[in-house]
Amino acid sequence: MTPILADSVRLTDDGVEILDRRVFPERRVWVHCASVEEVAKAIEDMVTQSSGPYFAALWGMVLAAREAAGLDAPAARARLDAAGARLAATRRTNNHLRKAVTATLSQVDGQTGGELVAAVLAGARAGDERYRSRSAALGRHTADLLPDNATVLTHCWADLYLVELVLAAADKNLAFVCTETRPYLQGARLTAETLAEMGVDTTVITDGMGAAVLSSGEVAALVTAADRVTMDGHVVNKIGTLGLAVAASAFGVPFHAMVQAPDRLAPTAAEVPIEYRDGTEVVNRPGIRGHYPAFDITPPRFVTTVVTDRGPFSPHQLADYYREAP
Repeated sequence: MTPILADSVRLTDDGVEILDRRVFPERRVWVHCASVEEVAKAIEDMVTQSSGPYFAALWGMVLAAREAAGLDAPAARARLDAAGARLAATRRTNNHLRKAVTATLSQVDGQTGGELVAAVLAGARAGDERYRSRSAALGRHTADLLPDNATVLTHCWADLYLVELVLAAADKNLAFVCTETRPYLQGARLTAETLAEMGVDTTVITDGMGAAVLSSGEVAALVTAADRVTMDGHVVNKIGTLGLAVAASAFGVPFHAMVQAPDRLAPTAAEVPIEYRDGTEVVNRPGIRGHYPAFDITPPRFVTTVVTDRGPFSPHQLADYYREAP
């Protein structure tokens, strides 16, 4: 059975429907976005996250093409470029948004009207299929690294990567331990709910319990997604990943970071902008200041394997990924 979060952004005749992850799983509310700006605002407001913004950007660009269909070719392209820039700027750390925009514009070459909409839609559909097929490959390669009957610790919501890992490891009898992942509790609400929906043995722990669980000897691997991996092996992911990786290293537990591909535009961690969200998302009381970097950076010495759609790589040998056929 395909879990609901694997298909949580949908294009309709009059907009884009996005499953509101802020209230999931208690409520299943779909937010209707009738314009590119509304899609961008939904991404910024955390209506969707992880790979959700990628799919929202794909279909948001189709909305932009519909809006630009009545313009001449130069004006239409300018409208699309502006829409793409707006969407790509909504979450700066993950580079999926930039890739989504590039995918949708890949077949645009001076078209107008219905042909323009068709070209952007074709690019969006190709981007959708490519992301899903690469996630499936990523899941298979990660499953190969895990022993039978393993307990896996994960952090935040790894989205289609996690879904495909569970499908690929169906005969391995895996159990998962999920951190809460504060302040939005993606692990407790999204990861745990989806694993349970797929019939997987699932346990939720508070964020402060990770090191103790890793010290127990019961965890075979720490497995997370990565929002970005630099060419020198730094793993950028949801805040809290660094602490878990350090603890895993201390207790001899391998850390496998899942990403479709290392980012050639980020040779080092210095090229990755870290998003800081409003501190009121952590605490909102008079006289108390909240601090909320949304991501942290794990140095390669704490990373065992970077798993990609082309297989596993040492974090020190990521250049080998691009020596394969593109």
